[in-house]
Amino acid sequence: MTDLVNDARIFAHAAHAAIGQRRKYTHEPYALHPAAVAALVESVPHTPEMVAAAWLHDVVEDTQVSLSLIVHLFGGTVARYVDQLTKRSKPEDGNRAVRMAIDLEHLAKADPRVKTVKLADLIDNTRSIAARDPEFWKVYREEKRALLRVLTMGDAVLWCRAMDQVYAED
Repeated sequence: MTDLVNDARIFAHAAHAAIGQRRKYTHEPYALHPAAVAALVESVPHTPEMVAAAWLHDVVEDTQVSLSLIVHLFGGTVARYVDQLTKRSKPEDGNRAVRMAIDLEHLAKADPRVKTVKLADLIDNTRSIAARDPEFWKVYREEKRALLRVLTMGDAVLWCRAMDQVYAED
């Protein structure tokens, strides 16, 4: 593990723990999610910056950490990846469909390496939701099908795996 990746791992654990963040369905420490995302990214062709961004992908969105701090601690490339992974929509933008459209437009413009990280994020989240929340799964599944249409430039292995998850049972 490179210093960059190890520093991102430590930072992500601390940032999510500092706000007491837990996984929605299991109530396990939230850092298990970025750990799973990072492991998926490491399973395909990757760079240390991609793995660091996998660890940090929810930090700006979910905690009090600013993007400027990510730039300072992890450099411009990792910060750019994290920024591209951070949702643009806000609750005041409208209903869930409107917010999803805003976030899809943002991700459509993302670097292919960022799309690989997002595919890993989708895969890990899909496992949890499909298994634990069948009602929400119906809505989430359609949203993820739309998301996959803008992630085609991400890693092909992860893209196929995500497709298998969201199209299973059809």
